Amino acid sequence: MSTRYRIEYALKADASTRPTDRMDQAVEYVGTSGQSLDVMARSAQQRYAEIFRDVEDLLLDHINQQAISNPRSKLNMLVPTISAFFTPLALEDAFRYQDSVRAISSRRFVAPSFNDIRLILNTAQIMAMVQPKPYRQLRVKLDPGLELMTFDGDVTLYEDGASLHSPDANPVILRLVHFLAQNVRIGIVTAAGYNQPEHYFNRLSGLLLAVKESKELSAAQKSNLIIMGGESNFLFVFDETQEHCLRYIHRREWILDAMQDWTEPAIKELLDEAQSAFESCIRTLRLQAKVLRKDRAVGIYAADQTKRLTREQLEETVLVVQQVVETAINTVHADQRASYAHIPFTVFNGGADVFLDIGDKSLGVKACQKWFGGIPPSSTLHVGDQFLSGGGNDFKARSACCCAWIASPVETVALLDEMITLAKGGSKFG
Repeated sequence: MSTRYRIEYALKADASTRPTDRMDQAVEYVGTSGQSLDVMARSAQQRYAEIFRDVEDLLLDHINQQAISNPRSKLNMLVPTISAFFTPLALEDAFRYQDSVRAISSRRFVAPSFNDIRLILNTAQIMAMVQPKPYRQLRVKLDPGLELMTFDGDVTLYEDGASLHSPDANPVILRLVHFLAQNVRIGIVTAAGYNQPEHYFNRLSGLLLAVKESKELSAAQKSNLIIMGGESNFLFVFDETQEHCLRYIHRREWILDAMQDWTEPAIKELLDEAQSAFESCIRTLRLQAKVLRKDRAVGIYAADQTKRLTREQLEETVLVVQQVVETAINTVHADQRASYAHIPFTVFNGGADVFLDIGDKSLGVKACQKWFGGIPPSSTLHVGDQFLSGGGNDFKARSACCCAWIASPVETVALLDEMITLAKGGSKFG
């Protein structure tokens, strides 16, 4: 197993330990022969690959331990907050691929970065789902395969505040149509909460029309496109006979058992508490903002749409509202707890606004899985950009399925192209 010393040594072994030596090393670097640089890169690649292989083995042990009643894996002891894994991760293979793309091993002064690791994890996850390999160490029977992909909207499918207009302007559209043609279900799980289809059509018209006009998709494949709005509150299914290509599905047809006891009075009380917290933030932080109340959400946005609220203002508001509502829930009154104590909620920074939504994306993803007949977490991939534990509304999807963390629509397209290549049996290292 990799020790902390070994990991840090592998990441920084070639870096100078004395700042005064940096210039000499730079001169030496420029003057080094290409052959020597190749040797250095191969040595670094071998060390990095060993580390990722060690972590891959730790994950296999963790998955084996998940199957018993009192799991105590090595990984759990190293990282007590680690959650469940639904598939193994092909970390060594993923590293070798990303190394071929990003030249990680060839960098002498810059250690593997957060973005390097994030992309390696993404590749490892899709390899495990699209082109799984057998593991002799794995004692748990898994049924890998890709059946459902769910996506965030802003920054994942389109730029923040933008829309999907056409395949030419938004290349992700043709990729999504491709996966529908392969009988993969597609769910767009977005924070945007509307109970009318025209609002979603305005944001997703390019995709909806492309699916409607597609000659390669059957009617059944077209109906495999759904939208879950408001995190986990409004379900729409593609229907080309409808004016806006979407058909609203009543909650009684899809809600989870965990949602059955969410009463409207309790939801109203929760939103009232959150609205009070938002109004307090406007006063305390002197925000030039307005409150917007919806059926299943409440939040604030800039009063002057030509001026944005600052990142610090948005993040402070997220944390304040989260704390206020949680404190209200956990406060035990003499008679009873808050009526909404059992209702999950999400407070998130949308980049230009802050909202509290009833429910969360773990429930949204699970509802999509249920709608399609009970797709397991190991066959579901959620793609999103907000996985930071504080203020990231994609974070909770991690408990419902496998995930890929992207940073832009361009990265989403690249991820889908990787998956298409893998599904065709293409070599990642050719």
